[in-house]
Amino acid sequence: MLGNLGRIGPARLFVHFAVLLIVIIWLIPTLGIFVTALRDKDQIVVSGWWTSFSGSSRTIAVRLAGSDKATQDGANYIIKGNVFDGSNNNGSGRVRSFGLRVQEPAAYQAGSQADLGDGESLTINSDGTYLLQRNGAFAADERARRVYLTVATPPEFTRDNYRTVLTGEGIGQSFINSLTVAIPATIIPILIAAFAAYALAWMDFRGRALLIALVVGLIVVPLQMSLIPLLRIYNDIGQVFGVPSKTYPGIWMAHTAFGLPLAIYLLRNYIAGLPKEIIESARVDGASDFDIFVKIILPLSFPALASFAIFQFLWVWNDLLIAMVFLGTDKDHLVLTAALNALLGSRGGNWEILTASAFVTILIPLLVFFGLQRYLVRGLLAGSVKGG
Repeated sequence: MLGNLGRIGPARLFVHFAVLLIVIIWLIPTLGIFVTALRDKDQIVVSGWWTSFSGSSRTIAVRLAGSDKATQDGANYIIKGNVFDGSNNNGSGRVRSFGLRVQEPAAYQAGSQADLGDGESLTINSDGTYLLQRNGAFAADERARRVYLTVATPPEFTRDNYRTVLTGEGIGQSFINSLTVAIPATIIPILIAAFAAYALAWMDFRGRALLIALVVGLIVVPLQMSLIPLLRIYNDIGQVFGVPSKTYPGIWMAHTAFGLPLAIYLLRNYIAGLPKEIIESARVDGASDFDIFVKIILPLSFPALASFAIFQFLWVWNDLLIAMVFLGTDKDHLVLTAALNALLGSRGGNWEILTASAFVTILIPLLVFFGLQRYLVRGLLAGSVKGG
């Protein structure tokens, strides 16, 4: 293996390390979202996700038992209890240190005795038990003493965050809505673009070069520029035929219109780069253009189809603007991005809910990308130099 590394040039080795670094940088926030979504909400507030496997520490304030709990022990009066019991139940854990002032919560180590003056002492053990001792009686109206603790809590993971998101926050229905939008909006433009790409690559007809130039020009048209005209046409057609304005077919057609230029461009470049001998041999054997397209072009073009499917699916899945314009914001049609945006406004402080929602959002795109990524580079680069 060392010999193989020695034969790799410095430039190629640099590229390998750069790609590895990019992958690590990309994976770190994804891992952080996944781990945070499984943590207890109290631990999320006090420590970062990278400390989740080693536990966390926090400072809490508790009041010890009052003078009514005092008992006499010889010449002394004592108060016993546990800082994690009753009204002081701020969570389980181990006491690391304690103090009498908020500025010094670690003044005394757990298990050590703190001299409070006037014959009074306090000992708090790591398990939370404490002993407050005085060589005189406690006054009946004496206020319970407040202490500050540094508490170490063990790692705690839970699936309740995901249960809350999928059942109680409406994310589950929005997840289904996004799939209902994304799957047809990915398949429809691929089917249309594949036919158009074959025609532009292998069929001779007048105006073909002009159509190719038009397709390339449409790629750079901003979505926002064409959104309002497309919406007006869609609404006018809906009024003529009595079709509701907020429907799934409407948003399918919108995503198809916005995705077709890039799809035709990518597929045309790929199909034009296929060996023309195969096409000519099929025509000599009497195959029609439709037979050639279905039996030869489509199987050979799978890498290009898969690469565009990745782009189109990710774009549709992460879309917010088109979904809100063509579907609205009612609960029955709310897509995942819109639901997460609403959740961010109403539950912005609940990080356990937001991280679980975010991971649910990126789960499907991750599966699609890793399932088809081996075709991505091959489909994009094939035909980029040679074209018909």
